[in-house]
Amino acid sequence: MLYSQTIRDEDDSLVSLRNHPRCPLTPSLSPRKRTTSQSKTEPPLLRTNKRTIYTAGRPPWYNVTGTTFKEAFVIGLCGGSASGKTTVANKIIEALDVPWVVLLSMDSFYKVLTKDEQELAAKNEYNFDHPEAFDFELLVTVLRKLKKGKSIKVPVYDFTSHCRRKEWKTVYGANVVIFEGILAFANKELLKLLDMKVFVDTDSDIRLVRRLKRDISERGRDISGVIKQYNKFVKPSFEQYIEPTVQVADIVVPRGGENFVALDLIVQHVHSQLEKSSGLTVSVLCRSALASAHQGQPLPKTLSVMEGTPQVHGMHTIIRNKDTNRDEFIFYSKRLMRLLIEHALSFLPLKVSVETPQGSIYEGKRLSGKRITGVSILRAGETMEQALMVVCKDIRLGKILIQTNHDTGEPELHYLRLPKDISEDYVMLMDSTVSTGAAALMAVRVLLDHDVQEDKIFLLSLLMAEMGVHSVAYAFPKVRIITTAVDKNVNDKFHIIPGIGNFGDRYFGTDAPSDWYESDEGMDY
Repeated sequence: MLYSQTIRDEDDSLVSLRNHPRCPLTPSLSPRKRTTSQSKTEPPLLRTNKRTIYTAGRPPWYNVTGTTFKEAFVIGLCGGSASGKTTVANKIIEALDVPWVVLLSMDSFYKVLTKDEQELAAKNEYNFDHPEAFDFELLVTVLRKLKKGKSIKVPVYDFTSHCRRKEWKTVYGANVVIFEGILAFANKELLKLLDMKVFVDTDSDIRLVRRLKRDISERGRDISGVIKQYNKFVKPSFEQYIEPTVQVADIVVPRGGENFVALDLIVQHVHSQLEKSSGLTVSVLCRSALASAHQGQPLPKTLSVMEGTPQVHGMHTIIRNKDTNRDEFIFYSKRLMRLLIEHALSFLPLKVSVETPQGSIYEGKRLSGKRITGVSILRAGETMEQALMVVCKDIRLGKILIQTNHDTGEPELHYLRLPKDISEDYVMLMDSTVSTGAAALMAVRVLLDHDVQEDKIFLLSLLMAEMGVHSVAYAFPKVRIITTAVDKNVNDKFHIIPGIGNFGDRYFGTDAPSDWYESDEGMDY
């Protein structure tokens, strides 16, 4: 399975594609180099006279309500065994040259064979090209979740032992999905999920030669067994189940990966969808819209501000002071972080009865049977991890990197690493400061896409602006918002006023360019 990254799209007619210029698939044109630079000289956007392409982070795929506003665009590739479907898929991905594309193979969804079926498979007597050989129920479930933007787990199939391996691959962030398989068009529920259907038509002799080479060199089979299986199962199944499905295809690609005209047509259509999506993304989640969306409203009940004791006020005085040296800034920030973590833990459902050494029952408080996971929004949120680990034993940690696109002013998802089975956990989502709430919105959306329950997410921050509180609470009313202080205003650059400055730069001793936006890199974003 290939896993890279891109933007999203919606269905449209193929009629207008003939007016588009040829794309980089054409052999006479050299492929465009991908850039992931975040500098001013090499922005993470490539603009041409026809389209704007994101080449780095994933732009927002949801609106100000936190709702995913468009599903992933799914391209289905069908064709006989060894027809070149994977080659076509990879060439489409290469020509698209945009991030966040996922290639999903139907080969991952072969059914788990019984002992008797495994014995038949070892003797080349099991029909792997019949619809009954595939777990369509699991396949439809996985593809439906992927289309809706959810994180999914894909089984890994071992073609030598004819069984699934223990490990599963996690895939997330698909705005364009390329799904390929010999029976990709053979199931009605599966067809409903495909936005474009492409049939790869390759001569049967070529397919047989390719299959011989693949099965012998890659899957350890002998030539007589491959030919026997081909004549008994592969060829009849192709004629009965695969070839007839060409009727439902939107595009037929003769000669597979060598047909540059047909591949250009596919790529131009997908690009036309990405153009629409990129324009819509900027309009639904710009920071100025967040800034004006909830002015004058009372603070939500899900917000908890730590008690403003003289100790807390004293530490805020020190860390807000622009003349505080770095050592003191770090020391008092850490003290505040630990108090904040301990305050946040009080909102967990803690109740348990224990027996004391004297044989009496004590009604105490402890998180029973549930895990706590900490997730930091990089880079400044990472500074809170140590305080969480000191307070909570054996804590699991995850990380989400969100950065500002300097051309659009929008947050973009660049990287995430979350612990396995996080969906059952209480999650402490940590960032040092929150101004507009744009980065926090994206991070919460990522957690929800991984099936974390909204009421089990706790957003922790040393300092928040009222704007950011409202933005998060409006989109996700069940998320608990916990902070040590809330400042009322932000300026025209979205800096919290009076604020704390760029927390990340002050903590790590780095200097950001003066014209950078306040971002998840440590500023009040």
